[in-house]
Amino acid sequence: MKSWSREDIRRVGHQVVDLVADHLSSLPDEPAFRPVPPDIIERVQSSPAPAHGASADEVLREFSETIAPYPFGNGHPRFWGWVNSPPAVMGVFADALAAAMNPSCAGGNHAAIYVERQVIQWFRDMLGFPDTSMGLLVSGGSMATLTALAVARHVKSGVNVRAKGLRETPAPFAFYMTTEGHTCARKAIELLGFGSESIRTIPTDDDYRMRVDALAAAIADDRARGVTPIAVVATAGTTNTGAIDDVEAIALVCRQHGIWLHVDAAYGGPAVLTAEYGSRLLRAFAHVDSVALDPHKWMFVPVEAGFVIVRDAEAMRAAFSLVPPYIRSAGSPTGVYGLPWFSEYGFQQTRGFRALKVWMTIKHAGLDGLKSAIEDNIALARYLAERIRTSLTLELIASGLSVVCFRYVGGGSAALQGCRDEPALATLNRAILDRLQLGGDVFITSTELKGRFVLRACVVNYRSTRDDIDRLVDAVCTIGSAVTESEL
Repeated sequence: MKSWSREDIRRVGHQVVDLVADHLSSLPDEPAFRPVPPDIIERVQSSPAPAHGASADEVLREFSETIAPYPFGNGHPRFWGWVNSPPAVMGVFADALAAAMNPSCAGGNHAAIYVERQVIQWFRDMLGFPDTSMGLLVSGGSMATLTALAVARHVKSGVNVRAKGLRETPAPFAFYMTTEGHTCARKAIELLGFGSESIRTIPTDDDYRMRVDALAAAIADDRARGVTPIAVVATAGTTNTGAIDDVEAIALVCRQHGIWLHVDAAYGGPAVLTAEYGSRLLRAFAHVDSVALDPHKWMFVPVEAGFVIVRDAEAMRAAFSLVPPYIRSAGSPTGVYGLPWFSEYGFQQTRGFRALKVWMTIKHAGLDGLKSAIEDNIALARYLAERIRTSLTLELIASGLSVVCFRYVGGGSAALQGCRDEPALATLNRAILDRLQLGGDVFITSTELKGRFVLRACVVNYRSTRDDIDRLVDAVCTIGSAVTESEL
């Protein structure tokens, strides 16, 4: 390794900025998705680590030829797959600045720690949590959920989990979620040692929301059998349909039974900024114990940037801290070690400077700017839903927040018009999706709802316009007609 001069850094840095500028500015003219060619895959997978270093120019040339042309696609204005947004440009720059500083953010008295503390306070205010709560920036919703449920285990299991684990527990435990809940909750429950058999799957209503009556009945049944409920995992913006559970009603059931309530708002949480959803979500969050929210989803921060907040900061610290209780302190902002370390509130000891890209994105866009982008996305999703409703060949299945689920049901074949042969419709729509994704003009994904294969668009993209939505509808109808005709 050699030292770089100021001139070297500037020269290569300008090349990097040019690559970033070319990538971001050319996206609308590029395919929404372009598969990596087999020869490049083979070359990448078969090449050993180099024994001798290459020049910076050579490394960047290889990047521009073999990596840059084949992105994931989420920066494109017609990419609406999964819940993946384009990055805010200030967040891109922030990542570079954070890497240059390269601080360890477990704790200490340096600027990165206070930036994260400020970001935590911003999210407290945004979600309506009190100053007695504690937040933490993590990799994403999965780690946020694992962190929150680890605190729930510490508080609600009734045993000293940190000393003895769960091996001597007197009774079985239970968690409650729906099939619409994100699988990260199931994974967290398994990793925390409870096992998947502890999970009660609560049915949903016609709008894919948790049925509160079924939840109450399941809890009562468990109590009667000597089972100890630990937590309910509700959702504010499901991945499949954008549904928002009735969190206030669920919270009432949880309070009656002394159960932890965690809300997965990884996708839908930022809708708290909007005029339409703000008061409803704030009322809901006022009654919950923990929330997961991903700034790298609907706040356009580059990945990775997740967030978890726990109402009881001391419980969070007790669940993770290895500092003995008798010497835990509030810390001092003027001392060498600063305020209590973030590593006392979560699993990670090594923590990067994630806060800077969150901080710079919010500073640059402002909450009003984010609110406007989110409301525009919701409006685009509703425009898409309306286009589908008025189409003779498309069927709207579900829609919530900025998610729209639909399928192609008609076309050139009279036999398919109004067809409700589910296997045939599934086959047809899978074929449409394959052609659509590989065609490169538009990228959406799929899911299953009540046993039906459907196409799914999730608009979390500040680059998208109504013209882009029209291109999606036209593409699906055109491909659907072509697939149908080819099968006659």
